[in-house]
Amino acid sequence: MNSPSFRWVVLATSLAFVMAQLDVSIVNLALPQIAGAYKAGISTLQWVVDAYTLAFAVLMLSAGSISDRLGSKRIFQLGMLIFGLASAGCAFAPDAISLIIFRVAQGIGAAMMIPSSLSLLNRHFAHQPETRARAIGLWTAAGSAAMAAGPTIGGVLIELVNWRFIFLINIPICLAGFLMSFRLENEKVSSGESKFDWAGQLSWTLGITALIASIIEGPKLGFGNPVVAGGLVFSVVMFITFLAVERKAHHPVLPFHLFDSGAFNALLMLGAVLNGCYYGSVFVLSLYLQKVLHYTSLSAGLAFIPLTAGFVLSNVASARIISRYGTWKPILFGLSLFALGFAGLFVAHTDTPYWQLFLPFLVISTGMGLAVPAMINGVLASVDKQLSGTASAVLTTSRQTAGAIGVAVFGAMAAGNSSAILHGVYQASIVSIAITIIALIIIYRYWLQTKLK
Repeated sequence: MNSPSFRWVVLATSLAFVMAQLDVSIVNLALPQIAGAYKAGISTLQWVVDAYTLAFAVLMLSAGSISDRLGSKRIFQLGMLIFGLASAGCAFAPDAISLIIFRVAQGIGAAMMIPSSLSLLNRHFAHQPETRARAIGLWTAAGSAAMAAGPTIGGVLIELVNWRFIFLINIPICLAGFLMSFRLENEKVSSGESKFDWAGQLSWTLGITALIASIIEGPKLGFGNPVVAGGLVFSVVMFITFLAVERKAHHPVLPFHLFDSGAFNALLMLGAVLNGCYYGSVFVLSLYLQKVLHYTSLSAGLAFIPLTAGFVLSNVASARIISRYGTWKPILFGLSLFALGFAGLFVAHTDTPYWQLFLPFLVISTGMGLAVPAMINGVLASVDKQLSGTASAVLTTSRQTAGAIGVAVFGAMAAGNSSAILHGVYQASIVSIAITIIALIIIYRYWLQTKLK
């Protein structure tokens, strides 16, 4: 079979990222409708959002490792099938519990698709650094545009059809990606013994689930509640157990030697900061637009268009920018814009005209769109190509875990009436600015150190 073209490889792998990112954000505009359909409170809505990102995060490490061992193409195809079936389940869920369960299944599919799709890209263009940077830029642009366009697409579907259609649109995309993947090359995989690290995966899953659950339920039950406090203590114990298990495991889901690279560590931290601030803020802003400014689903969706525009423009330009300025300068500039955009959200009030929100939305997405492709390219360049699936999984795990925590924490800040939601916007902005500035300082210091070497 002839090798697939550059466009074919990028398109096939990008469809997976499009779906995974779309389902992170598309649900946000449907929250009021889901609440009405199931008579659900804010903690249930947080679970609808976080069930997906949580499953995505906790299984990413194992999925990346399995992808490297069993073959990226095979895992990519299986992930596509699971995601499509789970999306159908979400669309026809009879109650909130069923919806949350199928959202978990979606997260499992996404966890399989993302590291394997990045691994496929890295393997196809491993010996062509400039081509790889371009491919990653386009892959990131597709996913980022989907993430940013999610609220807009969701708003249109909810207004014109029904909120359940936000899940049905995944099915034809899954089918297209699955069929296209058959033309991708089959890579050689290790024929040696490859045991699965059950203890590591279990302790990580229990730890992060307990942490997210405690943060979500804390505002409702009280953080002094024995269940919530116990959950937080249990999560700490599980994280300590996870680290101890991984240090002794022969086939760990988290290879510690990846952290020998200073660049890898810095970029891992960056991914967590970007996703935690962005996902948490979009959750709160979706409530703000509909509950405080009283936008319709369609109007709220259209209000997020600047997020889409900023991501697309900056991601498409990223390959040239990285080629000219390297990895660190685009990241530093992107982080600066990211923080500036959140500062612009202080214009939010009970009667804020949309034109005042337009620029902050555009600046936030442009900053993130500049930083993310450089971050991903830097991570893949810092590891051996045989570990590209694992490395991309570790990066995506940190990003999705932070995203789930962001939704839980920022959602807790906005729990209550319209006044609480507005206050939550301010709090989310302050936290995002502070964390981004800290990340900016860390990245800047690392960049200076690399220049002096």
